Amino acid sequence: MKSFSYGALLLLLCNISATFSLVVDAQACRPSGNIMGRKPPPGQCNQENDSDCCVQGKSYTTYKCSPSVSDNTKATLTLNSFQKGGDGGGPSECDNEYHSDDTPVVALSTGWYSGGGRCHNNIFISANGRSVRAMAVDECDSTMGCDKGHDYQPPCPNNIVDASKAVWKALGVPEDNWGELDITWTDAYYDDIVLEWYFILSVELSRPSGNIWGRKPPPGQCNQENDSDCCVQGKSYTTYKCSPSVSSNTKATLTLNSFQKGGDGGGPSECDNQYHSDDTPVVALSTGWYSGGGRCHNNIVISANGRSVRAMVVDECDSTMGCDEDHDYQPPCRNNIVDASKAVWKALGLPEDNWGELDITWTDA
Repeated sequence: MKSFSYGALLLLLCNISATFSLVVDAQACRPSGNIMGRKPPPGQCNQENDSDCCVQGKSYTTYKCSPSVSDNTKATLTLNSFQKGGDGGGPSECDNEYHSDDTPVVALSTGWYSGGGRCHNNIFISANGRSVRAMAVDECDSTMGCDKGHDYQPPCPNNIVDASKAVWKALGVPEDNWGELDITWTDAYYDDIVLEWYFILSVELSRPSGNIWGRKPPPGQCNQENDSDCCVQGKSYTTYKCSPSVSSNTKATLTLNSFQKGGDGGGPSECDNQYHSDDTPVVALSTGWYSGGGRCHNNIVISANGRSVRAMVVDECDSTMGCDEDHDYQPPCRNNIVDASKAVWKALGLPEDNWGELDITWTDA
């Protein structure tokens, strides 16, 4: 693999960001005109999902554009049925087909629909602490409305993601609250580009920084209360100054530590020079994640075994040094460790016999 410098990678990321934000400098999306409402004939205007019907003589604003798309585009989520006979009207523009309410599909305002340019592309929709991937199959027309072709419904505002029931369900919104919701969205390919570069950065920046040689602990040193490892004389231990990139789903290894006085955690915690009870959900993070104390007293959310727990960062699990008195003659910490108190393990519902090491994910709270 070619060698990348940290600066070069950051420059490339900045260039990617700049490319996607160039349109921000363009003229803001302004109304293109208006149309006058016409009263729907009897039996027209399907209100299955509380859709609005045009009001005779009311003026409705039209748009040929939508706000610029970024990695966090603000929008309003609305509810639509793309099934035959649903309030979506005729078949979808992209494929002249109907789509089940159980399929995560959307219609986008005219500007975002981009003349069909997003047809069958996936977008990521985020709200209510969740995200869902959905496919664009139709246009929510912002240029016309109040006629038979639009089921006598008003023109779509220029910031709408009109979504099937499957999308609302995936976002965990109670059915009683379906209708309108503030969301953010982005093109799935944009997310993939960012993830690719984060992967490259993660690989390049989490390489070993060196190694140290083990020293046999003097008698009475190296507390093995929680089956902690002790350094082996002459063994080489890898050191790290960095850790993998943090995301909303950061992979890590959970280990067990006692932050109490006399526990295998050694001295008091780095963040506050205090000891912490085994009954308090606290953690130490590998050096890169500890970030020079930047996460001190911040909470993180740890997920495993179908559960999640919030824990406070109080200490560093040193990945740069070890095998000396200050580190209780224990080896350097690996660069992907969340070293947790007993309270964390209990909250995750792990049987005590299985405490020790566990694959988890975590993120900043």
